[in-house]
Amino acid sequence: MTAATTAPKNARLQARIGHASLTGPRPRNEDFCGAVTPDGAELDTKGILAVVADGVGGHANGREASEYTVRGLLSDYYATPDTWAVNKALDTVLNALNRWLVSQASRTREAAGMATTLSAIVVRGRRFYTAHVGDSRIYRLRDGRFEQLTTDHLWEHPELKNVLSRAIGLDPHLSVDYADGDLEPGDVFALMSDGVWNQLGDKRIADILRSQDEPQAAAARLAGEAEDGGSQDNCTALVVRVDALPPDRLRDTIARLGQLTLPPRLKPGQELDGLTVDALLHESIATLLYRVHDGQGHPRVLKTLRPERNDPEASAALAHEEWLARRVNDAYFPQVILHPARAHLYYLMSWHEGATLKARLESGHRFGLGEIVSLGERLLKGLAGLHRLSIIHRDIKPDNLHLDNDGRLRILDLGVAASDSRGDGQQFHEINNPGTPSYMAPELYGPTPTAANEQTDLYAVGVTLYELLTRKYPYGEIEPFQNPKFGDPVPPTRFRPDIPAWMEAVLLKAVARDPRARFETAEEFLLALERGAHRPLVVPRKSPLLQRDPQLGLKLLAAASLTLNILLIYLLLVR
Repeated sequence: MTAATTAPKNARLQARIGHASLTGPRPRNEDFCGAVTPDGAELDTKGILAVVADGVGGHANGREASEYTVRGLLSDYYATPDTWAVNKALDTVLNALNRWLVSQASRTREAAGMATTLSAIVVRGRRFYTAHVGDSRIYRLRDGRFEQLTTDHLWEHPELKNVLSRAIGLDPHLSVDYADGDLEPGDVFALMSDGVWNQLGDKRIADILRSQDEPQAAAARLAGEAEDGGSQDNCTALVVRVDALPPDRLRDTIARLGQLTLPPRLKPGQELDGLTVDALLHESIATLLYRVHDGQGHPRVLKTLRPERNDPEASAALAHEEWLARRVNDAYFPQVILHPARAHLYYLMSWHEGATLKARLESGHRFGLGEIVSLGERLLKGLAGLHRLSIIHRDIKPDNLHLDNDGRLRILDLGVAASDSRGDGQQFHEINNPGTPSYMAPELYGPTPTAANEQTDLYAVGVTLYELLTRKYPYGEIEPFQNPKFGDPVPPTRFRPDIPAWMEAVLLKAVARDPRARFETAEEFLLALERGAHRPLVVPRKSPLLQRDPQLGLKLLAAASLTLNILLIYLLLVR
């Protein structure tokens, strides 16, 4: 027997499902199976759910137990909050179903022993999740390799065969086996009751799955051959074939990295997952950056967490960073390198010889106007690409801009970047402070700061170019936890008189205190640099006094009032 199924339309995750359930020699079919393949957003957030249950034989309510459990799981799983992890949603629903079966079994003698096995699989994004109780089974066929994913819950006793040690409804305290893993296109999952696997054996099951590309034909053949072969039980099989996978989603990346072990602090010469450590490049309050090389000698950058930051929130933040970096397939950024042997919590990026712009400043390099224009144009082109992906960098500064030996500029460190991934049901606590004070726009300070956006990134670009030219900051250096007050920016010609007027106008517009006076987009900023002296910008050299200090009028009025009162008191006294 089966529950109703629906087929996805134009879904990025594509899977075909087939099922068969035969009564066999039993007077009644106590097996039940079902699957749901939703459309649209629900497919992304909840995935495809397939379930097989086998009601405990010899009890009048075995069929009712299996059907109630399958139908309940298929409906209630999709009613759980989208923000819940798959295993949490499954466990919550299964425990509720278990309590109901236990309560029903205690009411009448006829319902005593009402229970069922259950094997379920959720296929979502690029991962699968299994839930299992009893002696139904889940198998997987991948690239010709056949394996059993579940363990039978049976009593180990020479005189007790096929007696369940666990089942839904058997005990008030339900214990479910959960597992998960990555999906690959072409994966085939086969769920079946013991009437099938006990009769056919693993070799025959594998042969049938390899020979049948169509899931419905495979399920029918599994159940049919088991029944024809003399199975003494009901025969139920459900086959799921994964045809196509969606792009990697944030929640899948977090789930995958959450299963990995955080590596210890590494020293040069040590090995990790086939990678050899060359040097520690950088250490922050939360992360470590190493230069490593793989087995072929290719240099890479490995980013991981400090050992003491081994907590789910930090792991999720690192996964978010990797997910963002993989989305940014642009020459202005280092590229994420996939490492098949990864068994620890980190990710790899491409390595490029060279130095950051901050390091060049500290080495004494004096940037000329032509260099600044060229660097600014490349930086803005890279940032424009980032903004088109709805990603805000939030920490543009010379330390995060790298110039390689071939003169190519790359934007580093998406560790505090913000993106539309917040809509993926994920919330993160920062593992590093979001931004560096001297490069943060005025509106990011104060009792009610605004959220970082494209314009605050462009402000940081303006401060960066200003610093590269002058080695100073337009509003002076701002220390952490300082609550600065912003007047007018210091004209860069005070420190570099050779800066032309058009460039000064561009920089002053970029770092204006009022966001409305700044560039709105990276493209607008870029155009101003490209036009240069040919079509210079016109910006006010100084803000009006009242605009710089909105409270000045009140201060003057208070001073005038005080003076007048003192004068009146004096006149009264001299009389």
